[in-house]
Amino acid sequence: MPRWLLVVIAIASVPLLIAAAIIYLIALVVVAIGLLLITWGVAIARGTYIVVVYSNSPHWQTYFEQQLLPAVQGRAVVLNWSERRRWRWSLAVALFRVFGGSRNFNPLALIVRPFRWPRTLRFFQPFRTRRVGEVERLTKELLAVANTL
Repeated sequence: MPRWLLVVIAIASVPLLIAAAIIYLIALVVVAIGLLLITWGVAIARGTYIVVVYSNSPHWQTYFEQQLLPAVQGRAVVLNWSERRRWRWSLAVALFRVFGGSRNFNPLALIVRPFRWPRTLRFFQPFRTRRVGEVERLTKELLAVANTL
């Protein structure tokens, strides 16, 4: 195939790629808003919907299992990233996949209040850099919300 033809095809495909990217972003926003509407319906009854995600990492497993999880037990949905193959579809899993992001997503807590965008508390960086004060601040913020339930 001549080189000039490849250049023409590449230039012609740019608008198609841009259109596909725009459609993809619109679809993401629609899914996120739909998921929030469902969650808000659940959260209105409870006041808040909390999802906690952690893993069996030696860096934070002990902290989560001994301090954080007992404090939010019964008031938060807990997902273990190390056991994600056993996750079934649920509202908590969908929220995590949509709002958890693809970086620094483990461990984290998602706090969904009615008619607000979810608040994401990311514990990864504070644990990684061993910033104990930051871990405690995030924990206090999560427990303050959990204790109002």
